Amino acid sequence: MTGNVWLAFGLTAIAGLSTGIGSAIALFAKKTNTNFLSLSLGFSAGVMIYVSMIEIFQEAQNALKLAMGNRYGAIVTVAAFFGGMLIIGIIDKLIPKKNNPHEFCSSSGILEENECTKKKSDKKLMRTGLFTALAIAIHNFPEGIATFVTALQGPTLAIPIVIAIALHNIPEGVAVAMPIYHATGSKKKAFFYSFASGLSEPLGALVAYLILMPFLNDILFGVIFAAVAGIMVFISFDELLPAAREYGKHHLSILGLISGMAIMAVSLLLFM
Repeated sequence: MTGNVWLAFGLTAIAGLSTGIGSAIALFAKKTNTNFLSLSLGFSAGVMIYVSMIEIFQEAQNALKLAMGNRYGAIVTVAAFFGGMLIIGIIDKLIPKKNNPHEFCSSSGILEENECTKKKSDKKLMRTGLFTALAIAIHNFPEGIATFVTALQGPTLAIPIVIAIALHNIPEGVAVAMPIYHATGSKKKAFFYSFASGLSEPLGALVAYLILMPFLNDILFGVIFAAVAGIMVFISFDELLPAAREYGKHHLSILGLISGMAIMAVSLLLFM
C-alpha cells in the first residue's frame, strides 16, 4: 500500500505540473502578437467549456446519481453547477477593480491618452490571467483528489487517466500564461502563475491522503466536480471570451474556441 501511495503522489504531481509545459509553449509567442493572444484566449475558453460540460459535469452527475438515484442526483448536480457560478460571481464582485479607468487616469495628469488606455488594458489582462489561474487551481484541486484515489488502485488504471489529465493541463497552462505575459511583459511571472495553478493538483492529493480519505464518497466528489464545472464555464464567458474578442479579430476568437473544444474532444476520445 505504501508503494501505491508514493506512486499516486508522483502521478498526480506529473499531471498537475504539466501546466508548466503549456506556459512554456505559450511564451514562445511574441508579446506584441495580439492575434495570437486572441486565438489562445479563445482556445482556452473552448478547452474549459468543453471539459466542464462534457467531462466534469458528466462525472459529477454519474457519481451523484449512483449515490442518490437518477432524479435527486441530477437535481443536486445542476444545483452544484450553478452554485459554483454563484460562488465565483460573488468573488468577482468582492475583488476590487483596480482597473477603474476614471481613477487610474485621474491619478496621473501627465499620462497620454493612449498610454492610459494601454495600462488599463494591461490591468484587465492581468486580472483575466489571475482569474483563469484561480479557476484552474480550483479545478485541479478535486482533480488531484480523484487522480490520487484512482492511482491507489494501481498503475494500470491510473496511467491513462494521468496522461489524459496532463494533456488537459497543457492548454490550461497556455490559458494562464498568455494574458499575464501580455499584461506584464514578464516571462517569469507568466510561468510562475501558470506553474502555480498546477500545484493545487498534488495539494489535492495531499489533502485526500491526510484528511478526506475517511470521508470521500460519491456525493462529496460529485458536488465538488459539478461546482468546479460551473466555475470554469463562468470564467470562460465572463473573462476569457470577452478578452479574446477585445484583443483580436472576432473570427480568431471563435476559431480558437472551436479549436480548443476539438483538441479537448480528441484527447478525451483517445483515453476512453
